[in-house]
Amino acid sequence: MDVIGIDMGSRAVKIVCMSEGEIVRKEVLSTMRFYRDNSRTVDGEIEVDLGSLGFSEKSKVVSTGYGRNNIKVSGATVINELKAHTYGAIYQSGLKDFTLVDIGGQDFKVIKVEKGIMVDMILNDKCAASSGRYLENMANIIEVSLDEVAKHWKHPVELNNTCAVFGETELIGKIAEGYGIAELSAGINYSLYKRVKPQIQKLKSKVIVLTGGVAKNYAITEYMKRDFESVVVPDEPQLNGAIGCAYLGTIKERKK
Repeated sequence: MDVIGIDMGSRAVKIVCMSEGEIVRKEVLSTMRFYRDNSRTVDGEIEVDLGSLGFSEKSKVVSTGYGRNNIKVSGATVINELKAHTYGAIYQSGLKDFTLVDIGGQDFKVIKVEKGIMVDMILNDKCAASSGRYLENMANIIEVSLDEVAKHWKHPVELNNTCAVFGETELIGKIAEGYGIAELSAGINYSLYKRVKPQIQKLKSKVIVLTGGVAKNYAITEYMKRDFESVVVPDEPQLNGAIGCAYLGTIKERKK
């Protein structure tokens, strides 16, 4: 039986379909588009239209993520997002002992995994300055793309403000001082990293598995590689939660 994993993110909905334990299809949709075109509200609950997404209505569905308690998928199993991301990292890395660092659009998670079991975790979903949204906002201020910002990690300008809102004002001040795009971009990347780093150190392992959309940021991975023994970025870091859902569903089907 095919198993579909759905991760309802704040900025994007990630969907993965597995067959016999192998990923056969993957989709990333904007959250707005997903709610508008691929779901409907029935009796105060949201139902996902799998058919409109090209998936079989007979597939087993496992869901998690932002808004998961408001999502109703016929026959679906809802799991905790920490469990979903843990299983996704196990599937993608092949490891059983590691520290998972997931930096998403509106939060970051640090999860310590030993023998394939989550033993400790730190979650920050209160401060935008520690998330991908911070990078987006700051990239808009210096008027370059996120991809361009992600390239720069050397000689970062010093950005000390811990608040996303006041950090924008501080960045504008650095622009006025005449710093270039490379130094400003590196400063943006490093300011996010230095907020996350202390939390990683609290739960660090020999191997760090980095996931979430921010895992595609080259600068962040460079900073982590300087400070930690081994850093692994899976092939599909943004899809990790959805992969974990599908993988866990596959395991349960095999046990049956």
